[in-house]
Amino acid sequence: MKTKNKKYSDLIRPLQILVDLLILNFSISFLDIEYFNIKFISYITISWLIISFFTGFYNVFRYTSFLKLIKLLLSHFSLFILFFFSYFTIFKEGEIVSNQSNFLLSCVFLLSFFKFFFFFLLKNYRLKGKIYRNVIFFGCSKSAKNISLLFNERKDFGYRFLGFYSDKQSNSNQFLGSIKYGLTVIKKGNIDEVYCEMNSIKSSKLKEIRTICNINNINFNLLPENKAIYSKNFTMDYYGVVPVLKPKKLPFERIENLIIKRVFDLIFSLFICVFLLSWFLPILWLIVKIDSKGPFFFVQNRDGINGNQFYCYKIRSMKVNKEADLVPAIKDDERVTKIGAFLRKTSLDELPQFINVLLGDMSVVGPRPHINIQTEQYVKEVNNYLVRNSVKPGITGLAQVSGYRGIIEKKTDIENRVRLDIFYIENWSFLLDVKVILQTFTSIFKSSEKAY
Repeated sequence: MKTKNKKYSDLIRPLQILVDLLILNFSISFLDIEYFNIKFISYITISWLIISFFTGFYNVFRYTSFLKLIKLLLSHFSLFILFFFSYFTIFKEGEIVSNQSNFLLSCVFLLSFFKFFFFFLLKNYRLKGKIYRNVIFFGCSKSAKNISLLFNERKDFGYRFLGFYSDKQSNSNQFLGSIKYGLTVIKKGNIDEVYCEMNSIKSSKLKEIRTICNINNINFNLLPENKAIYSKNFTMDYYGVVPVLKPKKLPFERIENLIIKRVFDLIFSLFICVFLLSWFLPILWLIVKIDSKGPFFFVQNRDGINGNQFYCYKIRSMKVNKEADLVPAIKDDERVTKIGAFLRKTSLDELPQFINVLLGDMSVVGPRPHINIQTEQYVKEVNNYLVRNSVKPGITGLAQVSGYRGIIEKKTDIENRVRLDIFYIENWSFLLDVKVILQTFTSIFKSSEKAY
């Protein structure tokens, strides 16, 4: 659950990117009129975005120093100027264009001006107590006092320190209770960031705090006692002179990965719909209609990304019954039709879900969505189950090609599915998606004891 302040903070970076692109395209008017064309504008815009990604041009945070901002501008514009002249080398054979200096000067001046403008505008807002983030601390009172003093001294950071939780009793007026009680506060919402003192909390408890933060979309940070304490899963940042360890972003927290995955989903699904479903679904429609009475499509509410409900499409494989949303299929289920048994065995009943992918409700690869009654059950029984909801559900998934498909007979079945789903979320790559898809195609021709 996001607080109101954090929700607005998420809009700042997209707004900055939009303003920069508008300025960039406005500056093109200083060049010869012939360069005000789609090819040149596209090249300049794409180059700007690519360079921004590699230089971290928009990675300006509350604690970013003025000196670091200047370094970002210098490195970014150096590369951008190089890309600008490369265009004429590649496409115009070294042609010299009049007013190049006017274009570059307008870009550097206007873009730098608005970069500084946003930087100081946001600091001023935070000094007035706006767009702040609520912060709590887990650990000993000494470290809590240090972080509290830092946030009080640097009000331009925009952090509101609420207090600390520790299993050691304290007389401090900032002491709010035990760590266990602090975890219940996180679940209730209205907390934006959590800081933990590494040395005073057991690793198992730190893992639990981080997991709950991930589920509730709360930033998790560590305060190391020693700067040498490092992990490949963390990066070191500085709030003034205070070192803070921040978890590295997961693959789906990077916008470029989301774009790659969505583009692939669209291309692959369009290919399947045009070259397979366009002629194969009518054939299946005829066979299903001959086999049993009822609609061709079976539509059911499922949990999507962030728990949002969507209509999941399947080919009907059962006789029409009132328990379809309440009781999952079991072995020798009398509700399953003759052709339905074949469809479920080969997973052909899932084909209409490529429509869900085109609609944006699903992905080709991802955690499989369960029926709602199962979701309600597993949330209570399986640790980290809701982590699956941080990405779009998939037509196929790593768990399914690893042998965990069909009915869930025992608790370890769902635990292993969740374990593999979380592994997929934390280790996603485009090649992993391709591997899962290829394994899915080969599994169609293999028999599975649980595919019914």
